[in-house]
Amino acid sequence: MSQIGILGAGTWGIALSRLLYLNGNDVTVWSAIKEEIAAYKRERRNRNLPDMVIPDEIVFTDDIVSVTADKDILIVAVPSIYVRSTMREAFKHITGNPIIVNVAKGIEKDSLYLISDIIEEEMSLSGNGKWDLVILSGPTHAEEVSMDMPTTIISASSSEKAAKKIQEVFSNDFFRVYTNSDVRGIEICGALKNVIAIAAGISNGLGYGDNAKAALITRGMAEITRLGLAMGCNKDTFFGLAGIGDLVVTATSIHSRNNRAGMLLGQGYSIEETLKKVGMVVEGLNTLPAAMQLAEKHGVEMPIVFGVNDIVNKGLSPRQVVNDLMNRDRKEEKPY
Repeated sequence: MSQIGILGAGTWGIALSRLLYLNGNDVTVWSAIKEEIAAYKRERRNRNLPDMVIPDEIVFTDDIVSVTADKDILIVAVPSIYVRSTMREAFKHITGNPIIVNVAKGIEKDSLYLISDIIEEEMSLSGNGKWDLVILSGPTHAEEVSMDMPTTIISASSSEKAAKKIQEVFSNDFFRVYTNSDVRGIEICGALKNVIAIAAGISNGLGYGDNAKAALITRGMAEITRLGLAMGCNKDTFFGLAGIGDLVVTATSIHSRNNRAGMLLGQGYSIEETLKKVGMVVEGLNTLPAAMQLAEKHGVEMPIVFGVNDIVNKGLSPRQVVNDLMNRDRKEEKPY
């Protein structure tokens, strides 16, 4: 049995809290929002996971000291834009020797730091200790994990021992964990698939069919792979669970907030209206500026990513962007 703290009480943090409790662990969940913690204590429900009851044994707290003290595993499950501020505070209070497990997906604007870079930097700046870091990523909607539906995921770390420990703690009859050492490749996939999922949603919102969606997924994966290879990642990562697997589920699922946001944009809603209707963080929109910067920094052609940016940040018509993509110079499709 492990002592586990979870930083973040959104759908993914809550779904994982139940999974880890069912696996025989003691679990404490933290949120900085006092009203959110009070509601969980009172109702034992998450409104976006209506079919899941939160076990009474899971502890909820708004005290970051208690969630970080003497834990074996500390899970980072806050939205990517809050990872830096959350970990800056958390690292002040960690005691013991926990494995840090990140499940957030994104890239920091301007610094172009992956989530692991942010965590490593804040860990170093804290001067409080040095802990193993694992990235947990793959095709994993919280809605399905909360209902014990079969799911697979990747535990990625530079430490094989840490990756295998997380594999052991998280695995059960419906949650299968593989290990991988390509941390940066896993993170690039997890961040950029959200942008491509917005593109797929825009296509749906415009009323286009499966042909267009298949093309966006395939060519979107080509863009992600090109960037990843330019950044020194392993080619095989992009054709695994954290690569094509996560992209497929995010670009096609009814549970995907990025896909839904894209659909609303394709239907003509503004960014403000879209975010209000989705009602949750749309990570692809947060990642988009960094994706553009990385493409320019590494000289990588990413027309779908740039097309999404044209719609989101420049106000171009989605139909015009699709027309421009379809009429680009003719190309040869060839293996990498």
